[in-house]
Amino acid sequence: MAKENDVVLIYLENTPVSFARVENIEPDVKKDWYHITLLMLQLPLETVTWTLKDLYINGEEFFMGGKAMRIEVVESPLPLEGEVKDSGEGTNGGQEGADQKEYLKKERPSNSGGNVISLADVRARKKK
Repeated sequence: MAKENDVVLIYLENTPVSFARVENIEPDVKKDWYHITLLMLQLPLETVTWTLKDLYINGEEFFMGGKAMRIEVVESPLPLEGEVKDSGEGTNGGQEGADQKEYLKKERPSNSGGNVISLADVRARKKK
């Protein structure tokens, strides 16, 4: 389940439309329902509070205004090559850091090929 300070990606009709940070989650009077306050990471900044079941906070699809919605916790990507920080622990002459750099070269693609989707573009498509 998403928790306070997690960054989530909000999907509208299976299309990612916005990132938000979870500011607060409080139980509702109804069992298994919660008030989740999100700081929308867009300009201008604004907060919204939705009342959702725990299943929906866990990533299950729900409907708002007849539109399918979903929230997904965003996991931090692996650090880029050269961003590996040596903790200073261990006595193997820095081999742990070298091993991690080699792992990053193998596991992280050089270009993820992702697309940036603008909320303004989604709104403009709706109006057409």
